[in-house]
Amino acid sequence: MRPARPDLAPRPGLSRDEMESLQRRVAEAAVFEDDLPFDPTRVSLDTPETGNQTLTGAVAPGGDTDTDGDADTDTNSPPLVAGIDQSFLDDRALSAVVVLRGGEVVERVHAVSDLDLPYIPGLLSFREGGPILDALAELDCDPDLLVFDGSGRIHFRQAGLATHLGVVCDAPSIGVAKSLLCGTPDEDVDGRPEGWRTPIRADDSVDPVGGHPDGPETTIGYAFQSRQYDSRPIVNPLYVSPGHRLSAATAVDLVSRLSGSYKLPEPTRLADAYADEAKAQYED
Repeated sequence: MRPARPDLAPRPGLSRDEMESLQRRVAEAAVFEDDLPFDPTRVSLDTPETGNQTLTGAVAPGGDTDTDGDADTDTNSPPLVAGIDQSFLDDRALSAVVVLRGGEVVERVHAVSDLDLPYIPGLLSFREGGPILDALAELDCDPDLLVFDGSGRIHFRQAGLATHLGVVCDAPSIGVAKSLLCGTPDEDVDGRPEGWRTPIRADDSVDPVGGHPDGPETTIGYAFQSRQYDSRPIVNPLYVSPGHRLSAATAVDLVSRLSGSYKLPEPTRLADAYADEAKAQYED
């Protein structure tokens, strides 16, 4: 998977002002409406062959291919959904990508890249974006949807990790964060039942930039209660936002469809597990 907009890719060596300026350019290029190459109702964790839910970390042998060796593009097949996460090796990032078609893992790749920046709130894509692009370049398939462990439109400049890399790749993308970076939920989020959601509205901390000057009260994402467990204390919600080529409502619907038995959606949960698995070979 190669960048469609390399001119907008995060680059090392920029000043903070230059990074924020680039984020505003990314936000101007972002599409926060549905522009999908697939039917979102086809997204699920069911296997294409049987319709049975199969949540496995093992790579499915082969996978559907055409006679030319390319991934099957049958419009009746579930779309290819890539989960993306990272682990860290001192001053290097190990970026992991796991691609699902329904409940089957069809490809797993990773890349190890140097880190050029420390973690700076609001500038995560400049620390982790380059390494993630390195991993995406290792894919043989072209995913239909990218799901990131991080924010999309729920961001000070409407250009979080999922938006930045979604625009660079020109691919539909979703950000799934464990904490709220900015914005205000419509309702209190504590102790909500499984499946509950509420809009996150833009507030004064969100810059109404570029082609999205909607201002305060714009829905930039959702708090989504993916799971609750009787045996555990209260589980906090996820914060889901569109990255690129998706509306906020469709983004949270897709995350719901991709949620299995765990808090995290299955693509990023498997990417997280694979990142830890791959990291072990470098530590040994």
